[in-house]
Amino acid sequence: MIKVLINGCNGKMGQEVAKEIRKTQDIEVIGGFDRIDTGDNSFPVFTDINNINLIPDVIIDFSVPQATLNILEFAHKNKIPTVIATTGLSDIDLEKIEKYSKDFPIFRSPNMSYEVNLLSKLVAELAQKLSDSDIEIIETHHNRKIDSPSGTALILADSINKALDNSMCYEYNRHGKREKRSKKEIGIHSIRGGNEVGKHSVIFFGDNESLEITHNVNSRAVFASGAVKAATFIVHKDSGLYDMNDIC
Repeated sequence: MIKVLINGCNGKMGQEVAKEIRKTQDIEVIGGFDRIDTGDNSFPVFTDINNINLIPDVIIDFSVPQATLNILEFAHKNKIPTVIATTGLSDIDLEKIEKYSKDFPIFRSPNMSYEVNLLSKLVAELAQKLSDSDIEIIETHHNRKIDSPSGTALILADSINKALDNSMCYEYNRHGKREKRSKKEIGIHSIRGGNEVGKHSVIFFGDNESLEITHNVNSRAVFASGAVKAATFIVHKDSGLYDMNDIC
């Protein structure tokens, strides 16, 4: 039985992960960590990292950057395999994750959806075939999302850029710009509203036609399922940094 600690257990995604684990064989939640203990969970919830008195087989982290770094210290100290699904991490945060992955296994992906990672591969192929296109990415999320652009939008942009020999730059805001669009830019735009779980569109504009490919998530359960799969994958792996490409 794989024993899991959920970081950010009271958040919407933490609750989805707990729900997914309850219907999955050979894995169980033995504890959670969050800012407060609401008393609504069927497992112990710790609010002080120094008070965690159990050692799980794996940690699943759906939280915010600072909370991720906090639980990462606990994971590093105890060499606990960790799945990081938090978005909005800075370059410094990512450097620390990469450094720690040399000591214990870390699985990190801003998007735990299999189809999003398939989309990432598809747009890379399209970028090579439509290399003269103007490329724009539009991401839409609910009005409570804090970071912008989404981690998924950056996954897609990075995949395209890599396919084009890292020759592209990212344009996040054209407001106030009085100049022609560069052929070497990828436009990235964020829309926030309502309860949209997540929608990402990549558009390739040619002179006389355009091609648009879109992925739409209707339920957070998609991400929870991916995180649980990642947890079962990484629990017995050697030290290193893993991502969705390792299980897709």
